[in-house]
Amino acid sequence: MKTKIPLWINILQCLLILILLQQTYLFYINHEAVLSSGIKIDGIPDLNLIYEFAGRTATMAIVSIFIMFSQNVKLFLVMFIMNLAREIQETIIDPLFPLSNAPLSPTGDLVAHIVIVFIELIAFIHLYKISKELRKNE
Repeated sequence: MKTKIPLWINILQCLLILILLQQTYLFYINHEAVLSSGIKIDGIPDLNLIYEFAGRTATMAIVSIFIMFSQNVKLFLVMFIMNLAREIQETIIDPLFPLSNAPLSPTGDLVAHIVIVFIELIAFIHLYKISKELRKNE
C-alpha cells in the first residue's frame, strides 16, 4: 500500500534517523563521548554491551531509512510503533538515570521526552487514519 506520506512526518522521521545514526556513531567510534557521559568502559564485557547497543541502533536506523524510502503507510506505522516504544522507555529511563553530560536537567529531559512522544503519537494517529482510508478505498 503506497501513498503520499505527509512532509512533516517524513521530516520527523528524518530527525529520528539522524538521532539513531548519531547514537550509532558514539557507541561504535566515539568512546570518549561515551566515557564523558559517565558510562564506564572497563574491558571486554562493557565493550560487548556498547557494541551490541550500537548494532541494534544501527539496525533500527537502516530499517527506518528503508521504510522512509518505501513511503509505505503500513511500514511507517510499524516504524512509529518501534519509535514510540523506544521513546516511552527513554522518557522513564533518562530522567531516572541521567548521564553526566546530559544537556538537560532530569525534569527538562522528562518534559522534552513527553513532547517527543506526543509528536510521535500524533504522527502515528495521522498515519493510522491514512491507512484506514486506504483500506476503505480498496
